[in-house]
Amino acid sequence: MAAMAVLVMFFVAAALAAAGGAELVEHTFVVSQVKLNRLCNDTLVTVVNGQFPGPAIEVNEGDSVAVQVVNKSPYGLTIHWHGVKLQLNCWADGAGMITQCPIQPNKNFTYRFDVAGQKGTLWWHAHVGSLRASIHGALIIRPRSGASSYPFPKPDKEIPIVIGEWWEMDLDQLDKNLRNGYHLDMPRAATINGKPGDLYNCSGTVKDSNIVKVEHGKTYLLRIVNAALSSEYYLKIAGHKFTVVAADANYVKPYITDVIAIAPGETVDALLVTDAHPAGRYYMVAKASQSPKPVPQIPLFITRGIVQYSEGPRKEEEKALSDSSTSSIMAPEMPDEHDAATSFYFHGNLTSLQPQPVPANVHEHLFYALDGGFFCRKGESSCNNDTNMMGMVNNVSFQLPTTTPLLQAHYHGNMSSIGTLRELPDRAPRMFNYSKTLEPTSKATSVRRLRYNVTVEIVFQSPVLADTYSNPMHLHGHDFLVLAQGFGQYNAETDVATYNLLDPPVRNTVHVPIFGWAAVRFVTNNPGVWFLHCHLGHHSSSGMAAAFVVENGPTLDSTLPPPPEDFPSCENYNSRVAYE
Repeated sequence: MAAMAVLVMFFVAAALAAAGGAELVEHTFVVSQVKLNRLCNDTLVTVVNGQFPGPAIEVNEGDSVAVQVVNKSPYGLTIHWHGVKLQLNCWADGAGMITQCPIQPNKNFTYRFDVAGQKGTLWWHAHVGSLRASIHGALIIRPRSGASSYPFPKPDKEIPIVIGEWWEMDLDQLDKNLRNGYHLDMPRAATINGKPGDLYNCSGTVKDSNIVKVEHGKTYLLRIVNAALSSEYYLKIAGHKFTVVAADANYVKPYITDVIAIAPGETVDALLVTDAHPAGRYYMVAKASQSPKPVPQIPLFITRGIVQYSEGPRKEEEKALSDSSTSSIMAPEMPDEHDAATSFYFHGNLTSLQPQPVPANVHEHLFYALDGGFFCRKGESSCNNDTNMMGMVNNVSFQLPTTTPLLQAHYHGNMSSIGTLRELPDRAPRMFNYSKTLEPTSKATSVRRLRYNVTVEIVFQSPVLADTYSNPMHLHGHDFLVLAQGFGQYNAETDVATYNLLDPPVRNTVHVPIFGWAAVRFVTNNPGVWFLHCHLGHHSSSGMAAAFVVENGPTLDSTLPPPPEDFPSCENYNSRVAYE
């Protein structure tokens, strides 16, 4: 009966919202395997509605959303609404084995949630294993009063730009490899809106590139998503500058730049004014960043799209060029792939459009060391140099529950039934120099319990180690106030003085710089179990994650309601997959 009451409340809320101008936005996502041709190969890919990337969801602030997921794939899967706060609706978060058991093959489930108090670009993606590499799409939230209420010049057109990767290997096998500490699998190509561009073998023509058609003197709002598993990307357009106006669906002070640095999980909204002379064709380039040498290097991934002015080549010339040389297209000068400073300064230059009420009284101080640890490959007590390197937070490598999702165990008061459960320490067991030492690591389902409506400060520290990258740390169900970032080891006595307590950017994914740290605060005002994890696939799948258990508040409107009546069953489910 309680579950039915929740369902009734949803439809009543939707009806009331409609009366005030809000709508119920409905989608059907059919997940299946289809053959797509890229790089002269037909590859069997798991996608939504036959599309790569998947369909964009477009809503207005205050709308209700219902997405029916029809699983015709061979995999159990969930869909996560990345960055949507889901107030009092943790059941809709779609984090596999954190909030729900996956939707099994030949089963359906409808996610229902409201979009309240948020405007900008978010995205959705699969949240089981590495399936998000091919199952993802943009989630666009516009102001209720329309584009005229944007706090920046009204764009003539809005264009989603989804940076992704093209994988030819089976993504289920990729995830097994990552969970076993094997990190050498790589995509075949980087993509913009699903196209690899003209730099790869068998992709040397314009038709293999994403083409953005523009008119001279217009303003375009680019809604940029990094949906890649493997890398942060630098994005440039030859002959043009961007004005960044939002990040992670939060407005920022307009920031003019010729390069955007965007890590996996992040979104950026940027205005593009098409004022180039001569009007013609200009490359849009996304280039993956790399660890500084001498850390072992991965292949360099780069993809090119084209910004095509309508005042450029005539139709017959454009047709002739589409299958011929690209030498007439202007290309930008890109940052070096080892240039960590470009990303550091891009993220450091973002500030909130309006002053933010930064809580001064911090109740919980947490220091999370993001690191790698070694395990014997087959569970032996002696490794004999045969080890796996796994991701970890404070020396604990996260393991998913295998039978009962954390949220269900928490809601029903039987967390003790999860045998691998462990309280995540507030600090690493031994505070050491994070630039030099690898510490012994344990595996557990690590959680941190937090009281309702308290202020939490986290300092994330990245080490200087082999296989070192920046760490985009994403928290479900909440936004961070990003107070500061820095290179080197965090110093609690001196670095507090660098905190931005006036207008810090508000992000759902904080970029922890390579060789550095980031400090954030957030308020635990949303009860439930919320996943915290790095958005790099090889980090999260190997254990760089934890879960926050936010307790109920004292009132009905601060208490998590029961799950929907049609919630996916865990019966006969064998959790053989990791998370993303």
